Amino acid sequence: MQNKSLSYIEISKDNLIHNIRQFRVLLKNKTKIAVVVKANAYGHGDMEVAKIVNPYVDYFQVDSIEEAERVRKVSKKPILIFGYTNEDGVKRAIKIGAIISAFDLIHLLKINRVAEISKKKIKVHLAIDSYLGREGIMPSQVENIIKEIKNLNNIVLDGVYSHFANIEDTMNSTHANRQIDTYHKCVEIFRENGYKNINTHISATSGILVYEKGDNLHSIVRLGIGLYGMWPSEHLEYLNKKKINLKPVLKWVTHVAQVKVIPANHPIGYGLTYITKKATKIAVIPQGYYDGLTRSMSNNGEFLIRGKKAKIIGRVAMNMIVVDVSHIKDVRADDEVVIIGIQGKAKITAEDMAKRMDTINYEVTTKISALLPRVII
Repeated sequence: MQNKSLSYIEISKDNLIHNIRQFRVLLKNKTKIAVVVKANAYGHGDMEVAKIVNPYVDYFQVDSIEEAERVRKVSKKPILIFGYTNEDGVKRAIKIGAIISAFDLIHLLKINRVAEISKKKIKVHLAIDSYLGREGIMPSQVENIIKEIKNLNNIVLDGVYSHFANIEDTMNSTHANRQIDTYHKCVEIFRENGYKNINTHISATSGILVYEKGDNLHSIVRLGIGLYGMWPSEHLEYLNKKKINLKPVLKWVTHVAQVKVIPANHPIGYGLTYITKKATKIAVIPQGYYDGLTRSMSNNGEFLIRGKKAKIIGRVAMNMIVVDVSHIKDVRADDEVVIIGIQGKAKITAEDMAKRMDTINYEVTTKISALLPRVII
């Protein structure tokens, strides 16, 4: 592959398609899939991912109108906006034919007013807060809100949905079962009041693996982290890796900027957080916290160079990091550096980095700067 950029993100087209096909088989092709491309497709590149998976999906899910407008440039598929949409956003959503979420009656009234002024109708999915404690109406409000919705002539209620709080905790399903029961009772009230064919969805990747399992329980599932070849938790990977084979989609590549030898008792980087104990061969790597590598990786992380792991020494700076390459032969400027991915027989995963950063794989990839080129391979 030819690429002139110093640093970039490789996206495997084959692995993306492989992963979505794995979930299609798991769901027995009965349930519609909304692919989640919010947060720049979890750092993978929203427009790039949308182009690749467009033939294989039923919906795209984003967080904002800005994300929806980007996806609309490359796809005609229905787009679900799950974040809060203000009045200007509603106008823009009507223009591109997006489906928006409503959080409560006040929000519904605003949406209806904008649609009425625009002389259009807009599809809405209503959020139900079934023991998550975040956006959406409370279950006790369902019957009253149905009465109100029937008077809003410019809103088409297309779906009702909720979010699991901890279904990936398969050791204790008490809360998840409480959520399921509450959500189902709410859905039943909608159906009893005339919404017999309404779309329903509660499951993201964790819910697909633990709850849906191809049983056609709801009309839509929201496939996020699993699409990108990452697991929602180590426990879910352990339970499901024999049933479903996920392949990582992203490889983060840069190149060595400089190689030199630093004498003993010499500081490395800002804050003097690392002092060499002996003469040390270092490589300067042109990535930093601006690019998505947090300062928590200072004196902590490692990269791949010439198929070997090179430890970060000193503090992660805005655009540069230093690694110790004393043990690696023939390292030169412009050598490939792999931050996430495979090089030779060595591998660093988003999960490896997450442990060092004391976070989750979701955050690792979504932190990657959107300015780094996404290169499809």
